[in-house]
Amino acid sequence: MRRFSALSLRSRLGLLTAAAVAIAVAAVSVACWFIVRGKLYDEIESALKQNVPTVTVQDLLSTLDQCSSSPSRPDGLQSPQAYYVEIVRADGVPCVAPGSAGTVRTTESDQRIAEKGTGYAFRDGTTTDGTSVRVLTTAVRGHGVTSNVAMLTAYPLSDTRSTLNELALILLLVSGVGVLGAGGAGVWVARTGLRPVNDLTEAAEHIARTDDLTTRIPVEGDDEIARLSLSFNSMTASLASSRELQQQLIADAGHELRTPLTSLRTNVELLVRSEQTGRAIPPEDRRELLESVKAQMTELALLIGDLQELSRPDAGQHGPLEIIGLHEVAETALKRARLRGPHLTIDSALSPWYVRGQRPALERAVVNVLDNAVKFSPEGGTVEVRLEDGTLTVRDHGPGIPAGDLPYVFDRFWRSPSARALPGSGLGLSIVARTVRGMGGTVDLAAAEDGGTVATVQLPGAPAPPPAEPPGGATAAGRAEG
Repeated sequence: MRRFSALSLRSRLGLLTAAAVAIAVAAVSVACWFIVRGKLYDEIESALKQNVPTVTVQDLLSTLDQCSSSPSRPDGLQSPQAYYVEIVRADGVPCVAPGSAGTVRTTESDQRIAEKGTGYAFRDGTTTDGTSVRVLTTAVRGHGVTSNVAMLTAYPLSDTRSTLNELALILLLVSGVGVLGAGGAGVWVARTGLRPVNDLTEAAEHIARTDDLTTRIPVEGDDEIARLSLSFNSMTASLASSRELQQQLIADAGHELRTPLTSLRTNVELLVRSEQTGRAIPPEDRRELLESVKAQMTELALLIGDLQELSRPDAGQHGPLEIIGLHEVAETALKRARLRGPHLTIDSALSPWYVRGQRPALERAVVNVLDNAVKFSPEGGTVEVRLEDGTLTVRDHGPGIPAGDLPYVFDRFWRSPSARALPGSGLGLSIVARTVRGMGGTVDLAAAEDGGTVATVQLPGAPAPPPAEPPGGATAAGRAEG
């Protein structure tokens, strides 16, 4: 078994095919041999029944007193040379018919038929000279004899067995040729059928060796192998896309980190040089440097936090799912937005809406949408927030987003040219899109008709929370009855 497992799949399929064909051919050959044997024996038995030698029972019984165990040929009693004819008593003594081809050895079954005086039976037997014969033993009653006897008629099996031996040799040769042909056909079928698998293996080995995810396998047909090839191509395409996104994320993160780090390094070097040279920086300039350092550190912390948020897996990143009141989350986010934009008027109308999700992720998404509106609203402007039937809209009256930039607003690190001077990492809307889509909702940003931007978030849910299940699954009525 271990050696068989060590063979290639192609060799194993060829061997299994040859073995299956060998078993089938052997079964058919054996069945054919036994059917032919049965037919030949039926012909012999029919001849023994219908073509009994011309010696009659009466003729045999009339000479019973002169019965001999050796064949003779008295005048008037003839028997074909191929047949064996004799009478057997219940004591087993044979009486060979005149003209019989020889003497058949009697058996206990012959004696039992003679003793019972009824019935007949076929059997294989031998003569005194070793010839194989087919024997018909028939009981004989009456005819003036004092005891029951049986008559044996037999026919030699030499021709029949010669025919069966020749048939067995022919079947053996045909089976051998069939097994060899089946083995060759099995190898050919395995080679042809497994060619796509071989291509798939070579492609996987090539990718493992060269790390080239652009490798594709040609797809032919629509069978299981074609589906496997399509799945492999889809997998490599997804891996290539994932790697490209990862490299792009690293490049974008490096680019975004470079700006605050450069500014922070410059400010820190000025402070260090002032300490080393003993030349004090004017208090106002020193205060501005420290404020700049603090701002750059805050921007770095925000960027790192956003990167960590995006690096988490989609499932289970903020704990288990729960029923959340979207209106409650929006109200909390509004309190924070009012603190960040005291110069703004925030008009809100929130209808109850409950969704299933993770509260920290949803809170951060709603806060990002409101922070984006506050950031781009002018001094003394108004931000309108509405929640109705699961649709949260946030409308600001800022400069708006150019139509050409709208397709990119949810890309990582994308920032419009007008917003590059403002604080932020460019990841806020990416986090919003990921969170909302992960909850089965949609998010969209569009230009308002009279200026500004409208952010629309739609989440599946209901205006009322589902009824809480009592502990242990028991109903209130059940507890009352208990």
